[in-house]
Amino acid sequence: MQLDWDKAINEILASKMACQACETLGEQMIVGYTRSADAALFANRCKDCADKTDCDARKLVVVCESCARTYRVNGELMDESGMMSILMDECRRSLEESIGYLASYWKEESEVEFEDMQKRLDEVDPELFKEEDGWRSRLEEEYLMLHRWFRERGIRVPDPGWRSQYAEDVIAMGYTTALGD
Repeated sequence: MQLDWDKAINEILASKMACQACETLGEQMIVGYTRSADAALFANRCKDCADKTDCDARKLVVVCESCARTYRVNGELMDESGMMSILMDECRRSLEESIGYLASYWKEESEVEFEDMQKRLDEVDPELFKEEDGWRSRLEEEYLMLHRWFRERGIRVPDPGWRSQYAEDVIAMGYTTALGD
């Protein structure tokens, strides 16, 4: 008899989650937020940050109970499905912030001539638009990955109408989206 090791390992670890800080495995983890600067070393959204020292940004993390105490995580003990729902909500919030920025917030951050206030960001500052659009594209890919995770497991996608509303908002602003037409 030959054992399929890949299949066996996948079955054993199927419902396991790993602590982002210490890599301990468990069926439940604390999912929540922290402002601990040390958490920037393992928080998913902080991977691309150049300077992780003294970061006081709010970070979504998935950690074991011991690490939750160490990093002062304000969260709840959850299984994999609960964690994926929280990750999807966080991704949605980031996408909404991104389209809010594209719609108008950029005008508050840069000195825009009054005559340009009615223009879109891509018309006024193509480089800044390219950066923001790249960020939004990465978030949309993350959203699609999370969406696929729910579908592959036959689990209902939380708040399924959000996607079509988001797509309508982006398209109405004159931009494209990977989340629909």
